[in-house]
Amino acid sequence: EMSEMSERSKQNVAHGLAWSYYIGYLKIVLPRVKKSMEEFSRVNPSGLSCRETWKLHILVPLNCDVYDDLEKADSNIQYLTDLSETTLTRAGTKKRVYKHSLYAIRDKGNKLWHCALEYATPLQSLYAMSQDECAAFSREDRLEQAKLFYRTLEEILKSSKECAGTYRLIVYNESEVTETHFLSREILWHLQQQCHEEYAMCERNHLHTPSTSFDSTEFNLQISVSDQPQPLRSD
Repeated sequence: EMSEMSERSKQNVAHGLAWSYYIGYLKIVLPRVKKSMEEFSRVNPSGLSCRETWKLHILVPLNCDVYDDLEKADSNIQYLTDLSETTLTRAGTKKRVYKHSLYAIRDKGNKLWHCALEYATPLQSLYAMSQDECAAFSREDRLEQAKLFYRTLEEILKSSKECAGTYRLIVYNESEVTETHFLSREILWHLQQQCHEEYAMCERNHLHTPSTSFDSTEFNLQISVSDQPQPLRSD
């Protein structure tokens, strides 16, 4: 009875999609992302200057509008190359290939910011369901399920030790936005935030580095060579 109620209210759609996305894909590829970025950086040392952005940036549009070609979604997003592939035998498929694409995002000053970028592909399923009469899935259902998908995925990834520090979820809703470069601006905000965080962390580490030049009179330790108790001295 509970299962039927859940089916009718479509409460389990996004939850199942989020877990499937994590188990069947993210848990496999995310732990390998930094290694791929390091390999690219060795060959192109100026391409990935901010290490804090060495993550997979996952786009989560709440309207579930997923572009197959990101360059068509926003002309300020340019495909550069693919990172090194991961090949695994999985579910009967020999040498299944997993890879990520690296993009350059152009800001207002024509500076290029580089990052690995892709959509959360399960959102395509939510969109397709809202277009199929058999699914009886309204736009309102789709929006609610997209929000639930994001919240569920965020919770799963936060509790995953293997995926810590390897991803950045970029959630947004552009259903009412007509700005041409909305998507690139959204991505740039996240990239800049990460670089600021890295800079701030370096600054804090620098400020909190213990000094090795303490005045000897400030920490004058009195060490006794005798095993017998000695009187306390103030000099």
